[in-house]
Amino acid sequence: MPAPSRSDDHQLRRQLGVTDAVVIGLGSMIGAGIFAALAPAADAAGSGLLIGLAIAAVIAYCNATSSARLAARYPSSGGSYVYGRERLGPFWGYLAGWAFVVGKTASCAAMALTVGAYIWPQQTHAIAVAAVAALTAINYRGVHKSALLTRIIVVVVLAVLAAVVVAALTSSVTTTGHLTIGSDVSAHAVLQAAGLLFFAFAGYARIATLGEEVRDPARTIPRAIPIALAITLVVYVVVAISALAVLGPHGLGSAAAPLADTVHAAGVPGLVPAVRVGAAMAAIGSLLALILGVSRTTLAMARDRYLPHQLAAVHQRFEVPHRAELAVGVIVAVLAAVVDVRGAIGFSSFGVLAYYGIANAAAWTLSPTEGRPARLIPVLGLVGCVILAFSLPANAIGVGAGVLALGAVLYLARIPFSR
Repeated sequence: MPAPSRSDDHQLRRQLGVTDAVVIGLGSMIGAGIFAALAPAADAAGSGLLIGLAIAAVIAYCNATSSARLAARYPSSGGSYVYGRERLGPFWGYLAGWAFVVGKTASCAAMALTVGAYIWPQQTHAIAVAAVAALTAINYRGVHKSALLTRIIVVVVLAVLAAVVVAALTSSVTTTGHLTIGSDVSAHAVLQAAGLLFFAFAGYARIATLGEEVRDPARTIPRAIPIALAITLVVYVVVAISALAVLGPHGLGSAAAPLADTVHAAGVPGLVPAVRVGAAMAAIGSLLALILGVSRTTLAMARDRYLPHQLAAVHQRFEVPHRAELAVGVIVAVLAAVVDVRGAIGFSSFGVLAYYGIANAAAWTLSPTEGRPARLIPVLGLVGCVILAFSLPANAIGVGAGVLALGAVLYLARIPFSR
């Protein structure tokens, strides 16, 4: 086997199969969102939470299908940055990359703060920074090690969620009456719930952004994304029904720790510590996969000199974009030390939906011979992303639109980073 190239543009090694790709997707989606997003979604829509979950899943499916077809066509690091550039032009690719890097960096901070809140609430920020440092070090050692750790995390989190479901559905306080959808549930409330719940589905893009490290990407990526999404949807539906059946819409909407409150109300308080551990593990899994995705998009943008070209370096031994990973880790650690988790989530949501909107627009341009999905899928995905983006709170819309506008100004005003 020839020695790895010393060039900064050395290609990443393809070493991830379908199972690894599915696990990374599950680690991204079955994360802190299921432990945190149910309460605000129930507060917004009450029993309409389940309709919101269905809407979020449909839009996520459209986004996943568009992303899978594009990733099979363009199996390199960068995700929608690459798709937008190749199908819509350099500006749209740049804007997608900008939205992803900025939005998901904020998501990284939110996940790190979630780890801190569950492990040691009195030292949330310190634990968050430590988590970022530890996971950046793991990613630096190689993506295969990251996939192995994610596999362990997914098993632990699924076991905890299964315990929550069994405790809830076998409890004497469980009632199916809580699942009845009230006539006072408005369309706006359901869409707001869908927008909140979409955050918990967004991780399937991690599979696409790792396209350069996946074996046989034309087959692996289109198979891995729908599998990961389907498993996640089943888990979310069962958990949501269980929590609603025990707490009811009002109780779930007012819960500070909804799944911990569910097992406590179900008469199994001994499970509460395990749920807290599971929530922390889930947040760690999400953070691990998020750092992977952001660093790969940073790598792709640096290769094209939309970010400093020094960030395009690939480590000769570990075969990872080490400078991009270190840069992302430092920025996330700084954010985790100073920001609030709610502010970080709100800041990221608009950018995530913009990113997927561009992916759907790019998928619409594919020809049948290029694996284009049915026309309805990218159209529904794009329209859905726009609707959910503008169903977010006003401050999230304002900040998100402002950040996108800043990125556009920087693009129009700058010269690509020189060698």
